[in-house]
Amino acid sequence: MARAALHISMAISPTKCGGNGDKSAENSRVLILGGTGRVGGSTATALSKLCPSLQLLIAGRNREKGAALVSKLGKNAEFVEVNIESTNMLEKTLEDVDLVVHAAGPFQKAENCSVLEAAISTKTAYVDICDDTDYSQKAKSFHSEAVAAGVPAITTGGIYPGVSNVMAAELVHSAKSENAGEPERLRFFYYTAGSGGAGPTILATSFLLLGEDVIAYNKGEMIKVKPYSGVLNIDFGKGIGKRDVYLLNLPEVRSTYEILGVPNVSARFGTAPFFWNWGMQAIANFVPMEILRDRSKVQQLVQIFNPLVRAIDGIAGERVAIRVDLECSNGRSTVGLFTHKKLSVSVGYSIAAFALAVLEGSTQHGVWFPEEPEGIAIDARKVLLERAVAAEGTINFVMNKPPWLVETDPKEIGLGIYMYLFNYMA
Repeated sequence: MARAALHISMAISPTKCGGNGDKSAENSRVLILGGTGRVGGSTATALSKLCPSLQLLIAGRNREKGAALVSKLGKNAEFVEVNIESTNMLEKTLEDVDLVVHAAGPFQKAENCSVLEAAISTKTAYVDICDDTDYSQKAKSFHSEAVAAGVPAITTGGIYPGVSNVMAAELVHSAKSENAGEPERLRFFYYTAGSGGAGPTILATSFLLLGEDVIAYNKGEMIKVKPYSGVLNIDFGKGIGKRDVYLLNLPEVRSTYEILGVPNVSARFGTAPFFWNWGMQAIANFVPMEILRDRSKVQQLVQIFNPLVRAIDGIAGERVAIRVDLECSNGRSTVGLFTHKKLSVSVGYSIAAFALAVLEGSTQHGVWFPEEPEGIAIDARKVLLERAVAAEGTINFVMNKPPWLVETDPKEIGLGIYMYLFNYMA
């Protein structure tokens, strides 16, 4: 029998805005905080393509960058100068806005959720791209206030966390609906080449995460381990291949443990070139924690390393991969896999997918994580994922497949039959 493998080359025509939930997103006014940054700018570009009638307000402090982006986006975009530290300025800007997308990171060590509070005060729908456990839990603490104000809000609505959470929720939902046994182990694996073209913010985020103990769950018990430890070599399939990934403290671990009820949950991340991983390990092992937990000192580190990172990014590229693995009590293992040539593009489409879902009424009042059905309704997940992977440059997207169907290392087991090795331990 000939060697077989599953590889889906995406050619999706994404669902048009207004065709998913109870409401239409068309002609809505969307404010993008951090809109002059690489992630915010990518989000604005994706929104303009997925829903051209949206009125986009690009918010930031750099008027020159804002004007340049607006000129590319066209007549439905404008720049607004906003300082998110000014509550009065923020609330005034939100008065005539339907949705605010908070992309002004990093979120690590942030003292408050001022943008979410302003959104609740002005009754404005909200999405943030938080990738920090403490911040996401702070945001979740405003759930009652958001319900009372009639505000739908999503926290951790990016690519990872965000799209990865929805992938995990779909794997668990499928397992339960097919009576495939109880979900027992959920593992998130991420890979990004270089900084992913996402700018110095992701570099600051990485350093700040190295200053946090990693939270994981083992047999229903929370455990703490050292950051950037526990290396595994994971196969991300065609176009990415096998990559080393390391434990990091990411918010989807706690949220999926609590919401999806899986007793064993962890998240790992790796980068390239390989020596960046060595550098991350060295920083985690030798730089004092008090430095890595100080935002101002981390920004100094970013200024030192950013020119070198930028130079190597030109060689490393910015490919990105998400792999979510679910193991069930009956021995069934399933995988969700999403790979793309450019993080700077795919992150924008991922955030845009969440923004459109909220505008279309898929999110109930309150503050929700992406995997909660009140956050993204179960019947809205398919459309969200289609939009997220619709960006040109998607290499692969598969859901609910056995691991050996997406891996790249086949082994002949006899009679010309090939099997893909599920080649890592728990």
